[in-house]
Amino acid sequence: MGDKSGNPYDMDGSSFDADRYLQKLLKECSLKQIMDTEAGIVRQTQTLHSDMQTLVYENYNKFISATDTIRKMKTDFKSMETEMNLLMANMTSITEFSERITDTLQETRSQLTRLSGKHQLLKKLQFLSSLPAKLKTLIEEENYQQAVQEYSHAQKVLQQYGQQPSFQGIQEDCIKILDELKDRLKGEFRQTGKSAQSLTEIGELLLQLGERPSTLAKEMLECASKRLHEQIVVLQDQTDRDMIEFIDLGIEGFLKDLTLVISSYNDMFLTKHLEQEADDFEQAARVDLNAFVNRNVDEYLALVQDRAELEIGHGDSQIILRGLDRLHRRMTAMRTLCRSLDMSKSGIDIIVNAAQQLCQTHMRSLKDHFADSLSSVRLALVSANTNTPSGSSTSSSIQAGGVGGQGSGASGTTTPGSAGLRELISNLYISTIEKVKGLMQDLLIFLQPEWSFNLKGDPKGVQCIEGIRENLLVAFLRHFCTTVNGYGNVNSTAPPTLLLVLSKVCLEMDRAGVHSLTSLVDELYNLDAERSVSLVHESELCTEMRDSAQLLLDSYVRLQGLHLSQMLRKSVETRDWLNCLEPRSVRAVMKRVVEEISAIELVLGELYDSSVAPHGGSRTTASSDSSRKTHFSIAASKQSQFRSTWSTYTPQTQLDSSFVSNMHRLFSEKIEIFAPVQFSKVSIITGIIKICLKTLLECVRLRTFSRYGLQQIQVDAHYLQMNLWRFVSDENLIHVLLDEILGSAVVRCLEPILMEPNAVEIICERN
Repeated sequence: MGDKSGNPYDMDGSSFDADRYLQKLLKECSLKQIMDTEAGIVRQTQTLHSDMQTLVYENYNKFISATDTIRKMKTDFKSMETEMNLLMANMTSITEFSERITDTLQETRSQLTRLSGKHQLLKKLQFLSSLPAKLKTLIEEENYQQAVQEYSHAQKVLQQYGQQPSFQGIQEDCIKILDELKDRLKGEFRQTGKSAQSLTEIGELLLQLGERPSTLAKEMLECASKRLHEQIVVLQDQTDRDMIEFIDLGIEGFLKDLTLVISSYNDMFLTKHLEQEADDFEQAARVDLNAFVNRNVDEYLALVQDRAELEIGHGDSQIILRGLDRLHRRMTAMRTLCRSLDMSKSGIDIIVNAAQQLCQTHMRSLKDHFADSLSSVRLALVSANTNTPSGSSTSSSIQAGGVGGQGSGASGTTTPGSAGLRELISNLYISTIEKVKGLMQDLLIFLQPEWSFNLKGDPKGVQCIEGIRENLLVAFLRHFCTTVNGYGNVNSTAPPTLLLVLSKVCLEMDRAGVHSLTSLVDELYNLDAERSVSLVHESELCTEMRDSAQLLLDSYVRLQGLHLSQMLRKSVETRDWLNCLEPRSVRAVMKRVVEEISAIELVLGELYDSSVAPHGGSRTTASSDSSRKTHFSIAASKQSQFRSTWSTYTPQTQLDSSFVSNMHRLFSEKIEIFAPVQFSKVSIITGIIKICLKTLLECVRLRTFSRYGLQQIQVDAHYLQMNLWRFVSDENLIHVLLDEILGSAVVRCLEPILMEPNAVEIICERN
C-alpha cells in the first residue's frame, strides 16, 4: 500500500509527478499510444467532472429538503407548546375540583357503600324470586344446559337461606322443577337412537343435578350399547357397498361413537374423585367399561369378519385389504388413546382370518383345477382309445382262438402316440406348477409394505404365514398324492395309461416340482423350512411323491398284467383240452399277448430309459439262437435232468417226476410275481410278463390235458419263449416260468408225450 502511494507515476496517488510521467510516456510509448493515453485521460476527466456535478446536484436537493423539514418542525413545535400549556392549566383545574368533591362526599361515603350493598342484595333477591319461572321457561324451550347453570348459580344462596320463610317457597319450587327436569333427562337418556354426544351431554347434566355416578355409569353403558347395536344393524344392511365404503361407514359411525363414549365415561367417572361413591367405585367402573368395550368391539369385528369372508375369493383382494388396513389403523389408534382399556381383540385377527380364508379359497381352486386337468387327461386318453379302429378285428381273432367274449376294447395299451403322452404329462405338470405359483404369488398381497399391519411382526401373523405354506402348498401336494393314489386303488376303474401318465408326473414332481415350489414359497415368505420344526421338509414331500409314483406304476403293471392274464385264463378255461387236434399253429391268444406286450413296450420306450435294468444293470443280449431253440425236449437240453424226463414220462413215473420238479423249485431262485417294479421299461414289462405267465401256470394246473393238448401247450410255450426273451433283462426268468407251465401240463396230462423239437420250431416259425 505504501509503494502504491509513493509511486510518482500513479495518477490517483499523492506523489504523482506529471513531468516524470510525461517523460516516461515519451520514452516508452509510440505516438499512437501517447495519443490513446491522452484520449483516455480526457475521457476519465470528463467522467469525473460529470460525477462531481451529479453529486453536487443530489446533495443540493437534500440540503433543500432538510431546510424545509427543519422549518416545518419549528412551526409544529410552537403549536405543541401552546397545547401543552393549555393541558397543564386544565389539569390544575381538575385537581382543584377533585379535592372539593372529596371534601364534600367525605361524610356520605359510608352511606353510599351501605346502599350499594343493599342494591346488590336486592338484585339477588330479585333473581331468586324469578328463578322458578325462568327455569320453567328454559325447560320448555329444552335449553337444559342453561337451566342447570342458572340453578347452579343460585344453589349456594338457597342452601344458605333456604330455611328462612321468604326463601323456603322458592327453594321448594326449584327442587320440584329440577326433579321434573331430572325425570325428563332420564327419559331422554334411556331413549334409543340417541347419539353418543347426546348421551354425554345428558349425563353431564344429570351429574350436576346430583344423580348417583354408579347408577348413571351403568345406565350410560346400557344406553350406549343399544345405540351401538343399532349401528351394527345398519351396517348389516350395507351389502351393496364395497369393503372400503363399508369400513368407512363403520369408522365414522360405530367406532367414532364408541371412542366418544369411552372418552366421556373416563371424564365423568374415572378421572374425577367422586366423594359420594365408595373407594372401589373407580375399579368397578373400569371393569364395566372394559367389558362394554370388548363386547361391542367383538360384535363389530365379527360383522367385519363375516363381510370379509363373503368378499374374499370373490371380490378384489386389494380393495378388501385396503379396507381392513384402514380398520387396523383406527383400532391401533384407539388402543393408543385408551391405554387403560384391556381390548382383547384388534384388527390383526380379521386380517389373519382373511389370509386363511383366501388360502382356503385358493386351495379349493387348486383342487378344482387339478380335478379338471385330470378329467382332461382322462378324456384325451378315452378319445384316443375310441378313435383307434383296431379293436374289433383283434377281438374277433382272439375269440376265434378261444378267448371267449373279451375284446380288445378294454385293453389299456391302445393309447395316443408317445409324443401325445409326453404332451399330456408336460401339460399336467406345467399347468399344476404354474397354478400353484400364481396363487402363492397372489397371497403376497398380505405382505406388502404399504399396509399398517405387519404379519411378520405379530405371532399370529407368523403362524398365518407358515400356515399359508402348510395349508396351501403342502396340503395341496398331499392332496395331489392322495388323489393320484386313488387311481391306483385296486377298485379303481382308471385306464392303465392314465396311471402311467400320473406316475410320470409324480416322478417329475419328485425330481424338480416339489423343490421349485417349496424354494419359491420359502423365498417369497422368508421362511427357513430347513431349520424349522413345525414346517414340513421338502424331502418328506419328495418321498410321498415318489411313493405315489411307485404305487401308480405297480398298479399299471398289475392292471396290464391282469388284462393279459384274463385273455390267457379264458383261452385255457374255454378250450376242451381232452379233445384237441394235433397242433398245427400257435393259438391266436398267444399272438395277441405278444402284440399287446409289444404295444406296451412301444409306449414305455418313449417314456422310460430302456437301458436301465430292474436292478440297475443293462439288459443282457440273448444269443442268436436263444429265440430259436426249444427248451422243452431232451435234444434241446441234455444238461437238464428235469427236462430229460418229459420224453420218457409215463403215469408210472409220476412220483419220480413230481419229486424232481419239487427239488428243482426248492433250489431255484424264488420269483416274486407282484414285486414293486423300478422306473424303467424293462422292469415294467418284466412285471407284466411275470403276471401273465404266473396266471397261465395256475390255469394249466387246474386243467386236464390229452396228448395233443399237452403238445399245444408245448407249441404255445415255445412261441412265447421265442418272442418274450427280448423284453426282459434276464431271459432265464422266462425259461423258468415256461418250464413250470410245461411241467405242470405234463403232470396234468393223461398221455404225456411231447412233440419233436424240430416240429415245434417249424410250427412257431411258420406263425
